[in-house]
Amino acid sequence: MGRPTAPAIPTWKRVVVSSVFAGLLGFVWTQREHALAMDPGRGSAASGIEFEEVSASAGLVFRHEAARLDPQLAHIEAELSTLGAAVSVVDADADGWVDVYATTSATGASNALFHNQRDGRFQDVAAAAGMADLNRPGEGASMGSIWADLDGDGDEDAYVYKWGYPQLFRNEGELRFADQSASSGLRRWINANTACWIDYDRDGYLDLFTAGYFADDVNLYELEHTRIRQNSFEFATNGGTKRLYRNQGDLRFEERTDLLGRTITRWTLGSAAADFDSDGWIDLYVANDYGPEEYFRNVAGARFEEQLDAGLKESSKSGMCVAVGDFQNDGALDTYVTNISKRGYLFQGNNLRRNDLSINGKFENLGDAQGGQLADCGWAWGAQFGDFDRDGWPDLFVANGFLSASQERDYWYQMGKIAQGAGNIFQDVKAWPPIEDRSLSGYERSSVLRNLRGQAWLDVAEKAGVRDLYDGRAVALADLWNRGALDVLVANQRGPLLAYKNVGGTSNGWTGVALHGRAPNISAIGAHVMLHFGARRQCRVVDGGSGFSAQNDRRLLFGIGSETGALTADVAWPSGQVQKGLVLLPGRWNEVREP
Repeated sequence: MGRPTAPAIPTWKRVVVSSVFAGLLGFVWTQREHALAMDPGRGSAASGIEFEEVSASAGLVFRHEAARLDPQLAHIEAELSTLGAAVSVVDADADGWVDVYATTSATGASNALFHNQRDGRFQDVAAAAGMADLNRPGEGASMGSIWADLDGDGDEDAYVYKWGYPQLFRNEGELRFADQSASSGLRRWINANTACWIDYDRDGYLDLFTAGYFADDVNLYELEHTRIRQNSFEFATNGGTKRLYRNQGDLRFEERTDLLGRTITRWTLGSAAADFDSDGWIDLYVANDYGPEEYFRNVAGARFEEQLDAGLKESSKSGMCVAVGDFQNDGALDTYVTNISKRGYLFQGNNLRRNDLSINGKFENLGDAQGGQLADCGWAWGAQFGDFDRDGWPDLFVANGFLSASQERDYWYQMGKIAQGAGNIFQDVKAWPPIEDRSLSGYERSSVLRNLRGQAWLDVAEKAGVRDLYDGRAVALADLWNRGALDVLVANQRGPLLAYKNVGGTSNGWTGVALHGRAPNISAIGAHVMLHFGARRQCRVVDGGSGFSAQNDRRLLFGIGSETGALTADVAWPSGQVQKGLVLLPGRWNEVREP
């Protein structure tokens, strides 16, 4: 969704100046990127990144269907019902080969659990596993899932969040799942588009953070009233509640939202958990639509404190996702938060936030400074950091596009008019013009942003074989075929699941780390690995849910370029225990177990 404007509103001068400034920066950085590309020691600008879309041949055939809402929303349902395409990576049967879970949102439509057949193909086993029939009347529409071993029995359990009642599943082995929602303490209506696992108190049990988009008392399928939209395009405060649940064991949770303090009910779309300030406790980072990002510092497991002076509120934007990575190889975890850019109407720009917490207590936004291609991907959604060419510098994959319909008719003008309405007239859906068959930032290609040594970015999607024009939402990364290469999964709204197989054939080296934590957090979610290779270092965190409605491969793949020296790693486990100087072998997945 996001904050629309029209050329005539008071911010037009800022929009124009931003556009000119971004254009100048784009020219400057294009010259820099050209110089980098022409340097033989640094390789060509697109070298090593090449993908082949293989969903059909791999058996990953799946199509998202949108949720059907209350008839009172019919005139703008196409614009409202634009969320729910999600994808997560999980080794559901613990056989060492990752599987894939994808959600759809229409009542009666089935979610898919694709089991890796270890021969290059996947098979949908969701129906037999008890994970397909989740979009039932009165229960809500699936919006995404996160997976983890919650009870320490050695296999991954699942939490499926919805616009409605979420569901929690216990993995009973042999690809069979039992619904534990009724006894879990999690069954309450919440219009959620994000969730992540976080062991905030370091007791070994993974706790849950989730947040609503629409307010919790809004039932989009049976409305009590039509004043359900945001009360501001810049600082909306009438969205869903952020909620924290403490894992008590045996898949039972108690709500501890009080530990988040007086949080504002914003329109949350993305979240991620990591130890951003390197104090040994896992923090929370949240992206909100119609408002600023939020960083919640974990105070020794006792409470969270929002860091109001962390540099995140310099502008109000439309935060869609939170991707986490160490893009400059300085050992600190940075974030990338996508927003909306539409020349002539709205230019927000994506935020690339360098983690300077240890220096000045802030995140420094380098989105504009590092080139127009990084900041302007269009209407951007899910994104993830991953070293696709294995040169030792994490790249970015970004899914773009909001609503593709008519290629002749556009809805931006109508949205601009309602945005100028007196008071908060736009809060009532009845005031919104019918969308009919109009598009809204439709037909936008995904972006593949190559990291040029942490100083600039170059979109190589076309040359890399990424040319889809679907309405992208979730992005998840995984080594789907255990080849030591990062493949990409993209879930598209009202569109197919795409599987981009990494076929770059790079000569660059790699090493991988597969962590096994102590029970109950055998998944090792929240563990941080610092790889030392040559004179460089790079930090990664085991994913408990990140990006937009997505979860990555639990294993951590590092590109090491042409480095031939010793590879060592430091592991900070979520329990607080730290191991240093572990020797890793190149060209293989190294299994590391928590002592």
